[in-house]
Amino acid sequence: MAAESKSRVGGLRLWRNARLATMAEGAAGLGVVEHGAIAARDGRIVYAGPESGMPAALAQGADTIDCEGRWITPGLIDCHTHLVHAGNRANEFEMRLAGATYEEVARAGGGIVSSVKSLRAASEGDLVAQSLPRLDALIAEGVTTVEVKSGYGLDLENEKKSLRAARQLGEQRPVTIRTTFLGAHALPPEAMGDKDAFIDLVAKEILPAVAAERLADAVDGFCEGIAFSPEQMARVFDAAKVAGLPVKLHADQLSNLHGAELAAHYGALSADHLEYTDEAGAVAMAKVGTVATILPGAYYYIRETKKPPIGLFRQHGVRMAVATDNNPGTSPLTSLLLTMNMAATLFGLTVDECLAGVTREAARALGLLGQTGTLEAGKSADLAIWNIERPAELVYRMGFNPLHARIWRGQ
Repeated sequence: MAAESKSRVGGLRLWRNARLATMAEGAAGLGVVEHGAIAARDGRIVYAGPESGMPAALAQGADTIDCEGRWITPGLIDCHTHLVHAGNRANEFEMRLAGATYEEVARAGGGIVSSVKSLRAASEGDLVAQSLPRLDALIAEGVTTVEVKSGYGLDLENEKKSLRAARQLGEQRPVTIRTTFLGAHALPPEAMGDKDAFIDLVAKEILPAVAAERLADAVDGFCEGIAFSPEQMARVFDAAKVAGLPVKLHADQLSNLHGAELAAHYGALSADHLEYTDEAGAVAMAKVGTVATILPGAYYYIRETKKPPIGLFRQHGVRMAVATDNNPGTSPLTSLLLTMNMAATLFGLTVDECLAGVTREAARALGLLGQTGTLEAGKSADLAIWNIERPAELVYRMGFNPLHARIWRGQ
């Protein structure tokens, strides 16, 4: 690529001689534009389309980058991560290799609670330092937006510490960070087995305090037999509604508690995992526009055998996002490119579904589709420029990164 001149503040920047996968809503397939160009001003796209159709005024005085025929997609979006955590759980990996199930590991004192102990012992600075390498791995693959959940603190101060650390990641790196409060993730040791009392604490004290400090962009929970019931999650979601925060849900991962229907009832941005979701759940999600976030990393890592009902989601028009689910216990995955390959090979998603899943639909799952996720005028100039001959290469390869350049807000 020709050498880039540094963009002037408030100036116009132009990427030309490119092939675009715009991912625009309603466009055929990937919204491909051959011989395309993108112009951005003040970090926002002002034109994306055929170079021949670009207003001549946009080329005058612009910092121009010749893409030499490379492909440009929207910057990738990882819409489900637990990126801020301390330590690792490699010992549990060995337990699983010896035959232990996810539930057995959790009941033996491992699982989420072991990560709670590690996070509580870490300072905010420690959390940032340990999380930055994971974030850098995503950034290196063209990721421009990352959702980060709390959920390893499970008390007010440590949940706030986790969310502040997540916000700091966005201050230390050129990336958009969206924070999600996941207080209803697991039962902390001090709860002495009383799930209802802990849910009261989350809904009545921790969530309102987090919301008051504007530390979270959304609220999540884990609806599962080893976590919390639909009725308990409803209490948390009622509190989120009072606080004015949208909701998401870890749903139907290990059993069908009808979490997808619960999420849809509350108009959730997304329901995630969904291996055991039934047709009623898919219909409910489609009706309100709740996105199905597909997480093949966890399915692979815990050696699940029940696949999410991709056919039902297609049949009923449920939008599908794809994410790493980066976490220390069940998906220590920091490659969104590999995640796409896994979604295709394990679950049968098409190339178009995978690429939409890490751009347009991932933005939708975060409530950000009006701001990013497609190459369209008015949206953030978040771009990924690739050394590829066709978009399928981004899904087809394993362990190979063809990123040429990553642009975040025009820079």
